[in-house]
Amino acid sequence: MLTTRFVDGAPNWIDVGSPDIDGAASFYGALFGWRFRSAGPDAGGYGFFQLEGKTVAGGVQTGPGQGPAAWTVYFRSEDAQATAKAAEEAHGRVLFQPMDVMGQGHMAVLADRAGVPFGIWQPGRTQGVELAGEPGSLRWVELYTPDIAAAAAFYRRVLGLETSAPFPGGTYTCFNPDGAGEDAMFGGMVPLADDPTEAEAGPYWLPYFEVEDTDAVVEQARRLGGTVRVPATTVEGVGRTARLADPYGVRFAVIRSEPPRG
Repeated sequence: MLTTRFVDGAPNWIDVGSPDIDGAASFYGALFGWRFRSAGPDAGGYGFFQLEGKTVAGGVQTGPGQGPAAWTVYFRSEDAQATAKAAEEAHGRVLFQPMDVMGQGHMAVLADRAGVPFGIWQPGRTQGVELAGEPGSLRWVELYTPDIAAAAAFYRRVLGLETSAPFPGGTYTCFNPDGAGEDAMFGGMVPLADDPTEAEAGPYWLPYFEVEDTDAVVEQARRLGGTVRVPATTVEGVGRTARLADPYGVRFAVIRSEPPRG
């Protein structure tokens, strides 16, 4: 699962682009206890969601022509330029060229072969989020894709990710950084054809946030104007999950993870 002991290829940042960042801050604040703090007058409206003083995500207001409102998952890279070049060579695209972010690091936004956007973060002064894997923070990421084999080959070439199939006879495929072992799994892939809910929405990365009570969070999201896309469901050996959308249609999921067996 995700931690802040970041390694190359693993998620180390996440942010939301919203048509109403104040409304998004109110929603996620009531849902997860986050507070939104501006990054300053030179940051173009960008800011940080914090939980008990630790940064768990970023956020920015988006306008017309800046793409749909969505969460973007960023993966750690030692060299954003090289990663962007690798994405192009693997038949992906560079949506936003690598750029310095006020000395905090270098970022880029790429797209995989299926057109799914994702980010790259090359750490500078900022390594990544300050909290992960704990209630109110990023726990897991999932890629809904039309072609598991093509996606696995792409992310292997671009991010050095290994894949494995933890459930015998199933189609779920997990990611972990090269050489880090299965204990470092941080996400998985789901064939779009296996999930009618996501097939209609198209391919994308879905972030999961850890919570203490999945059912309570689902009800709270509904009261706050969010949408319950997939109701709370218990997955044996994994935890209790639900897929939601905020009031602006931004998709995300929550999970109360099962404690490790020991």
